[in-house]
Amino acid sequence: MLDRETPGSLPSMFQRFFHSEVSGSILLLLCAVVALAWANSPWEGAYDDLLHTTLGFSLGGSTFQLSLHHWINDGLMAIFFFVVGLEIKREILVGEL
Repeated sequence: MLDRETPGSLPSMFQRFFHSEVSGSILLLLCAVVALAWANSPWEGAYDDLLHTTLGFSLGGSTFQLSLHHWINDGLMAIFFFVVGLEIKREILVGEL
């Protein structure tokens, strides 16, 4: 077990990246570029099939299923706006907004 990583080691670089404030933006931008390239490539059919894959869960006799596209639009966007609301609240209470 290593207690300390050397400055140029891979775990150290990952820790610095994920503790950085811009890491989320870089990751989001990279994913957006990959998605745009994939959707406009010859493999767009696979992208479309992935978006229309049905995901869900069942409990007893009830099932709840949505396509991946709907999970992204409804679920992840709700989480996104919740986090944005928390950031705005924090800026109003303790920030300079």
